[in-house]
Amino acid sequence: MSDYRAPVKDALFALRHFGSIEQLAQTERYAHADPETVASVLEEQGRFMQEVFGPTSVIGDQEGVTWTPDGVTVPEPFKAAYAKFVAAGWQGLNAETDFGGAGFPESVHSCALEFSTAANAALTMAPGLTTGAIELLQEWGSEEQKEVYLPKLVTGEWTGTMNLTEPQAGSDVGLSTTKAVPEGDGSYRITGTKIYISFGDHDMADNIIHLVLARLPDAPAGTKGISLFLVPKFLVNDDGSVGERNDVHCVSTEHKMGIHASPTCVMSYGDEGGAVGYLVGEEHRGMRAMFTMMNSARIAVGVQGAAIGDAAYQKALAYAQERRQGREIGGDAGGGSDGPAPIVAHPDVRRMLLFMRSHVEAMRALIIYNAAAIDLSRALDGDEAETWRETAELLTPVTKAWCTDVGMEVTSAAVQVFGGMGYIEEAGVSQHFRDMRIAPIYEGTNGIQAMDLVGRKLGMRMGGVVNDHLDRMRATVDELAGAGEELASIRSNLADAVEVLAGATDWIMANGLEDPRQALAGATPYLAMFGTVTGGWLMARQALGARADLDAGVDDADHLRAKVTTARFYAEQALPRAAGLVASVQAGASVLYEVGPDALASA
Repeated sequence: MSDYRAPVKDALFALRHFGSIEQLAQTERYAHADPETVASVLEEQGRFMQEVFGPTSVIGDQEGVTWTPDGVTVPEPFKAAYAKFVAAGWQGLNAETDFGGAGFPESVHSCALEFSTAANAALTMAPGLTTGAIELLQEWGSEEQKEVYLPKLVTGEWTGTMNLTEPQAGSDVGLSTTKAVPEGDGSYRITGTKIYISFGDHDMADNIIHLVLARLPDAPAGTKGISLFLVPKFLVNDDGSVGERNDVHCVSTEHKMGIHASPTCVMSYGDEGGAVGYLVGEEHRGMRAMFTMMNSARIAVGVQGAAIGDAAYQKALAYAQERRQGREIGGDAGGGSDGPAPIVAHPDVRRMLLFMRSHVEAMRALIIYNAAAIDLSRALDGDEAETWRETAELLTPVTKAWCTDVGMEVTSAAVQVFGGMGYIEEAGVSQHFRDMRIAPIYEGTNGIQAMDLVGRKLGMRMGGVVNDHLDRMRATVDELAGAGEELASIRSNLADAVEVLAGATDWIMANGLEDPRQALAGATPYLAMFGTVTGGWLMARQALGARADLDAGVDDADHLRAKVTTARFYAEQALPRAAGLVASVQAGASVLYEVGPDALASA
């Protein structure tokens, strides 16, 4: 079975056509991230992940983590791989240069994150969460907090966590009861329990910096009364060295379906009187600050869909080329070959492979486009920057939810290509399916992302932001009109799908204003429609870009022709699904409440 190979060529294509990498290189902020430098960085990072992270993935799945009262230990190969990661400086790829980071665009970082996640999803959780902690402190930390904590986080010598969930407060963070009592010296005593804390404890780094939501004694109820605190595992001495152990402990780890070597911890704060914490940002404004980390995490979780999906696709493709089963129908003049053919020759297997490849490419395109919108909002000024900020805000719930739902479909299809062997652990593809299953759940379930899309994001600028998005897609339809017969099916299917999405958007906005339950009842199918159509738009742009590269004589014609083919497949077989979702979007809420909870039982 082949090992994972980082799709550097595909990533660079996507950065050119969706990531605005050439435009970004013309700005002051990203002048150092020219296309040639980016290519060198991703080639080296991809090689590193293949050779260092990749071989540890199965080991981590089989061994998992070990908890004792003294702490959590990860498999030994994880520690060695992470040490090499730190030594190579990959943690700071997108961190600000003021604190030792390389300052590369988020679009480039998303490609690097895809490579590491595909190579080892469990291990990548640690640096992924640290990236979110870095971004939060860059924006909300005090100057002292930045000076003390950011340099070590940027190198990866220390890792970061996000502490929101409590036993009684899952997605409804406003129910949080963790307490923070001021000590009078600028510090606070934190007491409470947090659950589902990824890499809440481990033995790979010298310190772990927990970012914890808690309530001050005078805090109002709900999310308006939540503040954010920095709570280190080990207190930091005045000279920056690691000091005494803080009163925070992992009291157990969860036994999970997948990502076995990513410790999911129950964290107890203050068993011995209170953990020392420091306020980040303003009192009672913790959710505003935490959203910086949450939005970073949501895009990173979307990356998991493309990454794990691609890893599973690579295994399925290799298996389909090796496995011989059945005769190839129509394979020669006699109507079939004499011996068993590789299953890649069979139409249904070929369909599954094209489904996987086209959807991985669509996910990657959406992720990079979303990330590039963030980059452009930071690198440009005035109205242009604001337009891109709005675009990023609109797309973030779609990136998180659609990519993870599609990632599940892709990994499931990979198991199907393997047939019975796919259900057997030694084939390896089942690990991807198990590792993928958490992604639609954490960092806000996909239902919550759909509610965010219809309840908050569609209303931005009185609907102007989503209408701008629709207009961009219509502009691509117009561009396709002059692209010739080869892309005609892409144009016709995209044109129909955009208008289907526009009509559904109008229905959601009109009926949601009258009765929010009507919009929320159709939110999940609407997000699926939104993602499907946006993915189709980006695949259409992929076809246009590949065609332009071919006409310009760019090398690797086979790769570019395949890009056109996968775009056609997506347009012809995925985009028509959008129309089929209209009835679900517009069904309304009444039928959901006609049967009471007790009557839902079948017996």
